[in-house]
Amino acid sequence: MKQRIVVTTVVAAFAFVTGGWLMQKGGGAGDSVYRQARLFDDVVSHVADFYVDSVGESQLYRFAIDGMLDKLRDPYTGFLDGRDLARLREQTSGNYGGIGIQIDKRDGAIVVVAPLPETPAERAGVQTGDRIVAVNDSSTQSWSQEQAVTALRGPEGTQVRITIDRPGSSTPINLSLTRARIHSRAVRLATMLEGNVGYVELFGFSQATARELQRAVDSLRTAGMRALVLDLRFNPGGLLDEGVSVAELFLDQGQAIVATRGRAPDANRVLSDRGAQRYTGMPLVVLVNGASASASEIVAGALQDHDRALVVGTTTYGKGLVQSVYPLSSQPGNEVVLKLTTARWFTPSGRSIQRTPQNRAAETVADARDPEEELSAAARDTADARRVYRSDAGRVMRGGGGIVPDLVVRPDSGVIAAREALTRALDSNVVRYTDAIAAFALDTRARRMVSSPLFAVTAAMREDFLARLRQRNVRLDEATLRTAWPFIEQQLGAQTARFTFGRTGEVRRLSGGGDPVLAEALRLAQAARSQSELLSLAAARNPAGETARAGQP
Repeated sequence: MKQRIVVTTVVAAFAFVTGGWLMQKGGGAGDSVYRQARLFDDVVSHVADFYVDSVGESQLYRFAIDGMLDKLRDPYTGFLDGRDLARLREQTSGNYGGIGIQIDKRDGAIVVVAPLPETPAERAGVQTGDRIVAVNDSSTQSWSQEQAVTALRGPEGTQVRITIDRPGSSTPINLSLTRARIHSRAVRLATMLEGNVGYVELFGFSQATARELQRAVDSLRTAGMRALVLDLRFNPGGLLDEGVSVAELFLDQGQAIVATRGRAPDANRVLSDRGAQRYTGMPLVVLVNGASASASEIVAGALQDHDRALVVGTTTYGKGLVQSVYPLSSQPGNEVVLKLTTARWFTPSGRSIQRTPQNRAAETVADARDPEEELSAAARDTADARRVYRSDAGRVMRGGGGIVPDLVVRPDSGVIAAREALTRALDSNVVRYTDAIAAFALDTRARRMVSSPLFAVTAAMREDFLARLRQRNVRLDEATLRTAWPFIEQQLGAQTARFTFGRTGEVRRLSGGGDPVLAEALRLAQAARSQSELLSLAAARNPAGETARAGQP
């Protein structure tokens, strides 16, 4: 009898901690909630009293919460406290305490990608390409990017000391900076490309995103912009309200933007434009890829449904679930919230944004794809993918989860082959290769070797880079080099343009062909005098809805 009790307790504890439930045979839906609560309480008591290792009851209840939410198999639902809650607030507000720089690990060093505008770092003169060699007198030589971010961030008003090695300077630069409230701007770049076509790169949908975008577009309009390319690639989304507000900038009053459907009465609603359109008649192209999700998909779907934008790129991620945040405790130092999926999103035409693969294998294929590659038919919900939806003007659109672009553009097959050949040849030397790219770009900037982002990669530059690879014990045979060079040359050009001329210079270079999606969008936007003409040009470019590849006439 004693053995039976012990075995039962151990099995119950295992099922409990892993989120499972042990039920009596014949028990189930007919059992009362009270009976289930008593059963739960009995299991907690037995585990707390008799489990082989001591486990506090408060910890057991937390195990139970985590196990229950895990059984929902919803990656967007969770119980948040401490650091997770702080991260959520940072994502939704876009604010944190720090000095305002974007950094990366390049060539074994912590390198400044860019200082953010109007931040302590920018005011102190920190520049793109600077190497941060010490923080508060601690060497960063063996640090990861995450370690550097943690050290540089902190409460507003606190001090942090950094030591910088600047390309072209023989002596280190010591700076003492006061951390401030940093707002991660959603508008990463706003610039004018050839033919008076504006380009805005948007990342995230946190508080004030719509206001930031409006300011950027207004500024470009003042400078003479006649068409806009809005880049939502790699934009993970964010706040529903900000997605709606961004769509409102381009839609007419009363036009539906998104519908939400859920079990709770207040989860079923249609959100529509509340004001007059701000940019009437301006041709608009929206760029998306497999990493565009959530609010990005709301914007792209609404503008596509109402024929207000030409959507170009590859099918979006397919994250069409609404999360609501419920505060459960507001005690100082012990705040906890429940982030719970409460509804699904649908575009105005009725398309479900949520991708529902046919099976687990299809889901694995979809999740593992390169964002720049188009989603295969096997990885989509084929029943909905076969259904035809129509825009306001009657254009055919496809379901199946995510937003399927009007014009699917993928990299040139030669570039894909070059990248694959390089990946195979590098094997475990990828980090050394990227270090050599960064070192080449930084030294080119320091020596002032290029005067325009459209510079040609010369034979001397090629030999310089290959020598850097050899210094890092990376060798590519001639056959691999012949195949891979177009991709390597593209990376050398883009990285050097970025470190020398900033993100604006990099985009200018990529728009000439290094980024086939942007190049195609720019070509169409330059040719169109109205939105209807833009859509017609795209339809003529892709009459049967085939995938377009870069370099096709």
